[in-house]
Amino acid sequence: MDELMKRTHDLWDPFRILEDFQHDINRVFDRSLQRKGSWDLGFQPDIEVREEDDRYLVSADLPGFKKEDIKLTVDGNTLTLKGERKSHKEVKEKGRYFSERTYGSFQRSVDFPTELQGDKVQAAYKDGVLDITLPKSEHAKRKQIDIKVQ
Repeated sequence: MDELMKRTHDLWDPFRILEDFQHDINRVFDRSLQRKGSWDLGFQPDIEVREEDDRYLVSADLPGFKKEDIKLTVDGNTLTLKGERKSHKEVKEKGRYFSERTYGSFQRSVDFPTELQGDKVQAAYKDGVLDITLPKSEHAKRKQIDIKVQ
C-alpha cells in the first residue's frame, strides 16, 4: 500500500513530478497487460531460451492450445511463433445454463544473434509446453582451435 502514500520530495521539481507520473502510468499498464489468463491482444506466451554451443533451445508455455492451432516459422535468425485458441465451455444442468467462450491469438518473434538452420528445426508439443530445437548455422558454431607448440 506504500504506492498510495504521498511522496516526500520537493514539490517544486517539475521534472521529478513528471517522472513519478510516468512511473505510475507505466505501473498501471504493466499490471493490466500481465494478467494471467488474459486472452486479449496483450497476450504473449511465457518462453524460455537457452543457448548451447551448437543450438538454441526454446520452451513456450501454451496450455489449452491444440497442435494444429500453433504455427512456427524460421527466417534467417528469427523464430516466429503464432497461435490461435478458440474455446467454448457449455454446461446444461437442472434449471441452469452456463456458456463461456474464449478466443484469442498471439504472435511472438525472437531474434537470435546468429543465423539458424531452418531446415533442421525440430518441435515437440506435450502437456501444454512447446519445445523447439534450433540448430545454429555451421559458420555460427563455436570452433575449437588447436595451438601448435614450436
